[in-house]
Amino acid sequence: MSPIDDRPDFSTLADLFLSHGSMQSPAFLDGRLCAELALHDLGAEAWLEEVCQGLGVEQPRDRESAEALLAWRRQTLEALADSGLNYEPLLPDDLFSLAERARGLQEWTLGFLEVIEAAGDGPRQGWSQALREAIDDLEALGAMETDLEESAENENDLFALTEHARMAAMLLYTEQHPGQPQVENGEPTRH
Repeated sequence: MSPIDDRPDFSTLADLFLSHGSMQSPAFLDGRLCAELALHDLGAEAWLEEVCQGLGVEQPRDRESAEALLAWRRQTLEALADSGLNYEPLLPDDLFSLAERARGLQEWTLGFLEVIEAAGDGPRQGWSQALREAIDDLEALGAMETDLEESAENENDLFALTEHARMAAMLLYTEQHPGQPQVENGEPTRH
């Protein structure tokens, strides 16, 4: 099993958040984590501090919790840097309603965009047109309607939007870390 397969799932981290007295969705912090790893090479200590602040606690309640939170960061970084381009945003899975999954994607997007906006225009200067467009598209995703009815069409739409967010995240990481991962031709394909 690869380290990417070991990445904690949404429910596991949501339960960990609850054990710290927080109802916050892990999706928001995962969006922040992804953008911070791409833009700032976020260290383990800084990540632990940020998660604790998000949970409203001074420190993880026990060693296992701290290890799980640090593993989340490490495995996200490994997934972003992996040449298989297997990174997946941490979102509610099929056990959740379509509306809950859409809300999770929206929260992930808002966390991701918060870090990008805080970074200012400096990093954007070197971005490809494809990345700038992908980030602009995410801004619309952050404002999307999340009260979706269960339907095959809405399911397909949500899948496509999630895939767009995933590709934007990987594109941001690869442009900020040239040569990591080693991608076949370097130029993303446009759909």
